[in-house]
Formats: sequence, C-alpha cells, structure tokens
Amino acid sequence: MASAKPKKKNPRLASGRKRVRQDVKINAANTSLRSKYRTAVKNVEKAVLAGDKVKAAEAFAKAQSVVDTVADKGIFHKNKAARDKSRLAAKVKALALAA
Repeated sequence: MASAKPKKKNPRLASGRKRVRQDVKINAANTSLRSKYRTAVKNVEKAVLAGDKVKAAEAFAKAQSVVDTVADKGIFHKNKAARDKSRLAAKVKALALAA
C-alpha cells in the first residue's frame, strides 16, 4: 500500500472552494448522463441482436433523444453522437430489411 494517492489539498481562496463544490456537482451530472447514453445504446444493440424489430425501433427512438441531449450538453462531441446514431440506425435498418 505504498502507492496510495497523495491527499489533495483544499483550496485557500473562496473562489477555489466554490469551484471544487461546483466540480463535484457537474461531475455527478456528467457521469449520470454518460451512463444514460451507454444504457440507451446498449438497449438498441440488445434488441437488434435478439432480432426484435419493434423493440429495436422503439429503443432507437429513445436513444436518439438521449444521444442528442448528451451531445448538446458537450459531454460527447457532436460528431461522435452523429456517428453513433448513424451506426445504430444502420443496424436497425438492416434488421428490418433482413425479414
């Protein structure tokens, strides 16, 4: 246990202390949204793998909203969001055409 992280020092200035408080809240919000994003994408991929067209289409509609929200808030880049939506759309479309 010799490689324990060094303890962070508390900021002296009031503005620094406020920044730390804000960072904790912002980090929690970003983590929550990032988790929501991953869950939405995972739900679409699970539905596609299961071969359920209706469920995949519904999950994709919900995922689009989540992906756009995350991109608008700057958690992921807009191009990454567009790329992920495009790939999911292609998977759902391929599932629909396979039948």
